[in-house]
Amino acid sequence: MEPAPSTKREPPVHVVPAATPDWNNLKVIHRNTLPPRSHFFLYDNAKDALSRDVSRSKSQLLSGKWRFQLSPSPLSARRQDYLDYDVLQKSTEWHWIAVPGMWQCQGFGKGPQYTNINFPFPVDPPRVPIDDNECGRYVTQFHLHESDKAHQLRLRFEGVDAAFTVWVNDHEVGYSQGSRNPSEFDVTEFVRFGGRNVLYVEVYQRCDGSYIEDQDQWWLSGIFRDVWLHKFPKTHIEDLHIQTLLDDNYKNATLHVDVKLNDNADVTLQLLDADGKQLAKDTKSGEKSVVFEIPVSNPHKWSAETPYLYSLLLEMDGCALAERVGFRRTELIDGVWSVNGKPVKLRGTNRHEHHPDSGRTVPFEFLRHDLLLMKQHNINAIRTSHYINDTRLYELADELGLWILDECDLECHGLFVVGGDGLGFASNNPDWEEAYVDRARQMVMRDKNRPCIILWSLGNESGYGRNHAAMYRYIKSVDKSRLIHYEGDWDAESTDIVSRMYWSVEGMEQFAKEREWNKPVVLCEYVHAMGNGPGAIKEYIDLFYKYPRLMGGFVWEWANHGLRTKNEEGEEYMAYGGDFGDDPNDYNFVLDGLCFSNHTPTPGLIEYKKAIEPVQTLGFEKGKVRIINRYDFVDLDHLKCSWKLIIDGHTLAHGVADIPKATDISGIKPHTESLLEIKELGIPSIADCHLNLEFALKTDSSWAPAGHVVATGQLQLTPLLGLPQQVALHYSMITSPEDGDSISIYGLGAQFWIFSLTAGALTGWYRTKDGTHYENILTEPMRFSLFRPLTDNDRGCDFGRNWMDRRLHQAKDHVVRVSWSQQANGVEVVVHGRIAPPVLNWSLETTTTYTFSSSVRIRTHAKPTGNLLPRAWGRFGLVTALTGCGSVAWFGRGPGESYRDSKLSQLVGNWESEVDKLWTEYEFPQDGGNRTDVRWVEFRDGTDGSRLLRARWGDFEGASFRARRFSDQDIEKAQHPFELRRQKREDVVVHLDWYHHGLGTGSCGPETLPQYTLDAGREMEVEVLLD
Repeated sequence: MEPAPSTKREPPVHVVPAATPDWNNLKVIHRNTLPPRSHFFLYDNAKDALSRDVSRSKSQLLSGKWRFQLSPSPLSARRQDYLDYDVLQKSTEWHWIAVPGMWQCQGFGKGPQYTNINFPFPVDPPRVPIDDNECGRYVTQFHLHESDKAHQLRLRFEGVDAAFTVWVNDHEVGYSQGSRNPSEFDVTEFVRFGGRNVLYVEVYQRCDGSYIEDQDQWWLSGIFRDVWLHKFPKTHIEDLHIQTLLDDNYKNATLHVDVKLNDNADVTLQLLDADGKQLAKDTKSGEKSVVFEIPVSNPHKWSAETPYLYSLLLEMDGCALAERVGFRRTELIDGVWSVNGKPVKLRGTNRHEHHPDSGRTVPFEFLRHDLLLMKQHNINAIRTSHYINDTRLYELADELGLWILDECDLECHGLFVVGGDGLGFASNNPDWEEAYVDRARQMVMRDKNRPCIILWSLGNESGYGRNHAAMYRYIKSVDKSRLIHYEGDWDAESTDIVSRMYWSVEGMEQFAKEREWNKPVVLCEYVHAMGNGPGAIKEYIDLFYKYPRLMGGFVWEWANHGLRTKNEEGEEYMAYGGDFGDDPNDYNFVLDGLCFSNHTPTPGLIEYKKAIEPVQTLGFEKGKVRIINRYDFVDLDHLKCSWKLIIDGHTLAHGVADIPKATDISGIKPHTESLLEIKELGIPSIADCHLNLEFALKTDSSWAPAGHVVATGQLQLTPLLGLPQQVALHYSMITSPEDGDSISIYGLGAQFWIFSLTAGALTGWYRTKDGTHYENILTEPMRFSLFRPLTDNDRGCDFGRNWMDRRLHQAKDHVVRVSWSQQANGVEVVVHGRIAPPVLNWSLETTTTYTFSSSVRIRTHAKPTGNLLPRAWGRFGLVTALTGCGSVAWFGRGPGESYRDSKLSQLVGNWESEVDKLWTEYEFPQDGGNRTDVRWVEFRDGTDGSRLLRARWGDFEGASFRARRFSDQDIEKAQHPFELRRQKREDVVVHLDWYHHGLGTGSCGPETLPQYTLDAGREMEVEVLLD
């Protein structure tokens, strides 16, 4: 007999989460989003559309102050508890937050976290942690009019990091991810007219898409771009694709416009020139789409140098749309990258979206300031590293003239440092194909109509796999008019150009010299601009122009990413990785730009402007100046050339040089050389005479006023002047009575010296102003110096590591023997010494002769000896400290700082500065403030401007000085500017260097080039005259 069936029920099993959340589900990238489209606004009529004033568009801006609540996980609070807007308004658990904005920058959550490569969470793709995934809940309200009823209402988010779900009036609308890509939802069926609508958005800090958003930047979260409600009429334009097809002579064009409709409609097209004159008009009827083919006779061609824009107006019953059109054609001609039939060189920069207070939420005026600053510093191209940017950037680039390499929001660098097959995680995993292709789709569909975009990029640092090939195929199916870039595809299987980053000058030249090639080469990142640097930019630029295959490059990068904050004492500074308690972090590697974090120029940007200037001065030939036009499309008719003939202390002559007109036979066409005749120029026989040239705008442009200098030139016409002979005066020598270890040297005049025999150094230089009271101007002995506080570029390469390993920072003077005697020209002190560190055996043996007369002449011979010598010295010179110094005057390069491989932007001349203004306050303290190629420098009293001390090097080339209120040890120890400011001294530390080591780009790239390296293995013979 069978037993009776059991009536006992199994206990229910509860699972959290009940199903895989969208943000952890690789199969859900978007849910209920509309197909991606071009970025445009619809207007009621043509006049409004042509105004391009979005406040007059058929759209409602929902950005502003929203209600906000943050929880540590999407599962740690229930959405439905807070949907009553009136209750929410009174709740103390809900706060105000700015939209757009990043919540970490507004005081919510754990705070910002910076990593370059590493993921800040356990790597388990496609899953991200449930418990460590902050969730921001946003709520706002909006109202609609009865007149909005006859519209499709599209809720558009321009950017949300990292993923989000949307509810309107308690109805779930959909989900989307792809932080820097737009998402659009049809909310027509969920809204109310004539009453309040409640918009609720749940934003997830992380999602499976975070694995391919591992860009080198702060991890920040939130609705960081604008939110719009677009009101499309019942029948409307859904998308358009504009193509400007130039003929093979690059003269005439066909304007091809493909208009996608949601229903049957008549569409009228007008093409207007920049003055509003109608050039063409046509009307077509279509079912779901219409295509216009408009012949245009010899239109103005768009380029970064000639950004001429036409207006395209589309009208239909109920709405109008205006777009700007630039006629241009990009292609390879015999393997050379060309635009409108002309070879083009990219003088570019990488640009992250960054603001020191709001992170990736960048106000329009701040964005505009960036692009104006780029143009004013001769930059002609931007790589949108490493995601598509705010749409307004492209509109400004169209207007101002900047080439754009538009890059997909894609990087998974961190998957390649966790062991195993990095490609297998995502890039070569078929499960991730749609996620990758979606990134390409979003980019191309949004930005396809922008004239400034001349290259697409598949992303950054994600290896190369099958999914990149799929992205390439997709882009080519939509847009064949642009080339495709991706550095990770080293063999250029799915790209149209070869790309490298941080390649050496030598390596790039090897590429350029290959006999057989059909694809050009671009440096998508080079001359890493971290801290004090970059050095040796010109070597790359000269290479670009020498070889047709080389397209140019993009500096890494535009600006430091420091976030403004305060320490416990209220001192403001720009924070980097670790300053918010974030761990793991990549420290100050986030500070690697041509601009400081407030987006003002560093010395590196000034030097880059010089290296890429569009007019270069090459030499002096029989009374004429040879120049080259490095513009790609324009002649030099828009420039005025001013010249000046200078010597030490004087301007001998000045005037304006005639630049040959483009209409003349001798006109200076792009990429050609010419001779400038300066009729009034007469070369004097005076030593160290220089001819200075300035090329400035004749008239106002859209990016700079008339008089803005785009290029400078300087030619040395006569040799340097040697050091003068000392005046022989009678001096008496007296041994100091106190301890017998010093000698005092007296003579005529209002000064005497104390020389320490045990230290082998000048310890006292006494001066008097009234003949009675003498004061020692030296607050520290005058010693030799070999070390400099490490720059980021030193620290990042073998030189910095070698200096610390060889204890260069601990090297000091040690006396071997001192002798002194009375000579015909004064008192002579000879010091035999060793500059050496503890522990090790190496030294720099020195024999130094001090001759005291009317001045002090110091001659030294230095010879390296021993084992384990450093590879190079940081500097070789003298260091002391002066009391009462307030300003400095010099004849040499200035007014800004300069180093042997970063000095061409600073012209030789007479300069003067307050001491404190000589120091460059880098956001991570390091060596700075050097002035090189100095003939003489004078340190002046801060009260009456009288001379305290002057140093003269005569015809010695490459001498430098630094004057700052910090010691090398203070700078080396500090990690933030506020720490260094606390060590500020009353006296001034002065370095007088014969040689210094170049900067290089070793923080991420080639170290200092051999020709700029201060080789520690060579002997040196030098002198300086002090008075």
